[in-house]
Amino acid sequence: MLNAFKAPKKAKTGPVLPALFLLCVVAIFSACTPAPENWQLSGRTMGTSYHITVVDVPADMESTVLQALIDSELQQVNQEMSTYIDDSELMRLNRSALGKAVPVSQSLADVVEMSLDIHRRSDGAFEVTVGPLVNLWGFGPQPEPEHIPSEVEIIRLQQVVGSDALKLTRDPDTVTRERPVEIDLSAIAKGHGVDRVALLLEQQGIRNYLVEIGGELRTLGVNPKGKDWRIGIETPNAFGQMVQQPIDVSGKAVATSGDYRNYYERDGVRYAHSIDPRTGRPLKHKLASVTVIAETCAEADALATALNVLGADAGMALAERDNLAAFMLVKTEKGFEERFSSAFSPYLERSE
Repeated sequence: MLNAFKAPKKAKTGPVLPALFLLCVVAIFSACTPAPENWQLSGRTMGTSYHITVVDVPADMESTVLQALIDSELQQVNQEMSTYIDDSELMRLNRSALGKAVPVSQSLADVVEMSLDIHRRSDGAFEVTVGPLVNLWGFGPQPEPEHIPSEVEIIRLQQVVGSDALKLTRDPDTVTRERPVEIDLSAIAKGHGVDRVALLLEQQGIRNYLVEIGGELRTLGVNPKGKDWRIGIETPNAFGQMVQQPIDVSGKAVATSGDYRNYYERDGVRYAHSIDPRTGRPLKHKLASVTVIAETCAEADALATALNVLGADAGMALAERDNLAAFMLVKTEKGFEERFSSAFSPYLERSE
């Protein structure tokens, strides 16, 4: 999954695998011309693009005004949580004195609170302070390393990384860093941005929409055809080909995490961009992609990352324990294998 605030890095790739979850926003509408009261808006944010479809727009609203409101909201999210804006709220927090309770906005406190909760639920698989290890392996702003990190380098940074160094208080909202950890919210802030735009639309009286940022999405109501919003899941058939299976996701948020596109190779060894904070090393398991359906996109975004780090077995165990709607594609010697949690099963049944 691309860093929510980084321009996509050029990575050396092998044969391009099919996208495991294709968001069929374009496909849904390519065969029909939206009615005048249905708008499609798009733009750039967080190092990626956004696409928004609104249906049955209030009569007194102008598209230019709504576009400006959306861009302003996304700019505010960046100003709060970007690691690429030097004076963002998050970067100021990362430079704050150790042991000092720093006042933060409600939005930043909300995201940190959810991050710490999912860190706990995933036994440390979701880690917002993992940035130094990501950089060490060449998946941050720095180029690929000239050499594979040594055990000494990994252990040194693992002593710095850890959400246990963060203390959050609410009302008043403050964050304290007990050690010199650096918070990077890339694995949750993109989903949070989707939620912020969704809330903005609802505040404008819009009750039917699809909001998508960099592949993470949230929907409400119906599409321009008056039907439930659907996305197409790419799954392998008996012949090893990828086929589309649509599922209804109206009123839900969806996020996907996987390491099949962003990696580099050294001496015949493939190093994926997803780092397991518990080992300090790139993931080596066979889980190619995991998609989560949740009430909010921030939660879906973070949980997809956590399950991806855990791998197929441990990730599915967490999904079953916490009643998460999760769908996985696992690499095997014969191709891809589908796995889905009990909570995801109804979405497949409704599509039949």
